[in-house]
Amino acid sequence: MKKLLFIAVMLFSALGMSAQKFALVDMEYILKNIPAYERANEQLSQVAKKWQAEVDAMGTEVQTLYKNYQNESVFLSQEQKKARQEAILAKEKEASELKKKYFGPEGELFKKRTSLMTPIQEEIYNAVKDISELRGYSLVLDRASDTGIIFASPKVDISNEVLTKLGYSAN
Repeated sequence: MKKLLFIAVMLFSALGMSAQKFALVDMEYILKNIPAYERANEQLSQVAKKWQAEVDAMGTEVQTLYKNYQNESVFLSQEQKKARQEAILAKEKEASELKKKYFGPEGELFKKRTSLMTPIQEEIYNAVKDISELRGYSLVLDRASDTGIIFASPKVDISNEVLTKLGYSAN
């Protein structure tokens, strides 16, 4: 009985959905064809490399302090040992905080990515929304991020139309 009810619900759902229009977009394809996106990615990459070099330099400094401490510890008094250990711990903490500042969940890289990518994403969203309203689409899926799509007719892919609306041509 439950199986029959499930089949009936699925059948009615399928009939109800057949009246709705839908489309697909390929966000990877769209973004690849927007020069501003490529420039933003390059800018993010350069900033990330610079910040990573700072973090790495501080990590190297910590390692050097620790190696020097190990080599000289036999010649140091207890007070000197304690002072060196505290200096090493302080430098490790500083390195950790710097890494968090740049690469943490609310770090500078996240903020930079948001400031560079949000305008591009909003522009794409608005273009998809305009096309959807014009054509009467109830649903637009991103085929690049949805691994559940096994096959989709190229007829329902509006990626090139989105690019054209944005003023770009497809490669």
